[in-house]
Amino acid sequence: MITVFGSINMDLIATTERLPKPGETVAGNGFSTAAGGKGANQALAARRAGCGVRMAGAVGKDSFAVPALALLKDAGTELETVKTVDEPTGTALILVGGDGENMIAVVPGANGTVTADDADRAVGAMSEGDILMLQLEVPVAAVERALAAARAKGVQSVLNLAPLIDDAARLGRLADIVIANETEFERLAGQENMSADEREAALKRLNGETGQTLIVTLGADGVIAIRDGLLSRAKGLKIEPVDTVGAGDTFCGYFAASLDEGLEFEAALRRAAVAGSLACLKHGAQPSIPLSADVAKAL
Repeated sequence: MITVFGSINMDLIATTERLPKPGETVAGNGFSTAAGGKGANQALAARRAGCGVRMAGAVGKDSFAVPALALLKDAGTELETVKTVDEPTGTALILVGGDGENMIAVVPGANGTVTADDADRAVGAMSEGDILMLQLEVPVAAVERALAAARAKGVQSVLNLAPLIDDAARLGRLADIVIANETEFERLAGQENMSADEREAALKRLNGETGQTLIVTLGADGVIAIRDGLLSRAKGLKIEPVDTVGAGDTFCGYFAASLDEGLEFEAALRRAAVAGSLACLKHGAQPSIPLSADVAKAL
């Protein structure tokens, strides 16, 4: 069983031929809305991968609350630990350029009301051996309490160091498994502008210091990871991306689900990388998350 403790948003998505420069206005060529939030995205990915999933977080009493949870509900995700508060449901304002790259501004709203007490309740409902997945779109105090409670209860924690915040490196040391992109990993390692060799050396150093499993996603170059002193690599698919918004969250959810299902570590990395690639072929974060059968076919 996987519990995802994190954010729930409504995404407002505009597409343009190219992303604007600072201070520039460009014409858009499309607009849509989609359920999002890194927590909800990862929960849906794990659910579509075939695992039992419980979502813990917060939404508002506004018109965005129901659609923000709709795909999670339709997929059979347990939502009893999602609270309703007076703050508006979180929103993400997303610009997607013609090459699939994006710019995102997130307004936390209800996500900012998630507390350490909510973390205690979420982890308290878990069993030893379950997996707790977290990100950094809810308050730091809540994430820190959830990580501590998970360790005390024998729950395996998976922390995605996104979005990159000031406390990312400190919080990263508290998780059993850390998933980061290149920039986030540099913050964790305390070194900027790493070469591939420097990244590999940093992975070995940190793994030796903490014993943590560390995973670095590299976009089109796949993923590199270290577990118990052994380096692993996995590749996704060669694709022409349409929208990269949900790729990282899809990777995280599928990776956690694969571990929960008992897959070997390298097989879990490969499955997650392929799922992340498939998520780049459609617009929107949650609508783009592939079903398990589609990932199996691509594998």
